[in-house]
Amino acid sequence: MHKMKVGFAQLAVYTIVIMLAGMALGRITLTAEKPAFQPGRTVSVEESNVVTFLPAVDENGEGVLGVLETTVKPGSGLVLVNVNNLLAQFDTQLSGRTAAQAAAKYAGIDLSKYDIIYNIRVNATVIEGPSAGAALAVSIIAALENKTLDSETMITGTISSDGTIGRVGAIAQKAAIAKEEGAKKFLVPEGQATDKQTKRERLCSNIGSVQYCEIKYVPKTLNIGESIGIEVIQVSNVQEALKHFIE
Repeated sequence: MHKMKVGFAQLAVYTIVIMLAGMALGRITLTAEKPAFQPGRTVSVEESNVVTFLPAVDENGEGVLGVLETTVKPGSGLVLVNVNNLLAQFDTQLSGRTAAQAAAKYAGIDLSKYDIIYNIRVNATVIEGPSAGAALAVSIIAALENKTLDSETMITGTISSDGTIGRVGAIAQKAAIAKEEGAKKFLVPEGQATDKQTKRERLCSNIGSVQYCEIKYVPKTLNIGESIGIEVIQVSNVQEALKHFIE
């Protein structure tokens, strides 16, 4: 059991030892300023497992759904990323580190007392980009709290060490696969609930007995949720995301 107090004028420094699949052991220094939880909060975790889903796109730009299982248990601060049948890009691996930083800052605890293990299973050869970061951070916090994440809610977005959720690509494709796999809510970064597209239009007019036509490409704003049939909710940070995952 670990107990910690953080004052407004005092910064507590934490260290997480990071080891990702295929990467050397590294060290990251975490600075907790004002944790989202009340100062003095105590967290006790023997071993906790959380499962959630990862809407993503494969190397062909097609939507795929991955399964993320996150385990948090007492340890020495290791962060391990195990990927089954998947070649993880460096930025995806880096998301595991940053998600641990964000979770530590949010919870106001020293994650060097715990090991974090991510197991990702997805039917794809390559997943590019750090868009799993928000889901990784949410899963760590849920595991620390011994909470179950809503299986009908999914998320995409990068994660910063301060818990901010950032923009990603292929929102429409991810929303479509999320709906196809049974999601009712799809959380996206702020400002990404709509998609700008160019629509081809044929405009014709008659001058006397002659019809003249021209092709124009008109910019359109597409509401992703309405077009796909899923509730798309914008979130700007991990705290907002948790409100939709945990009742």
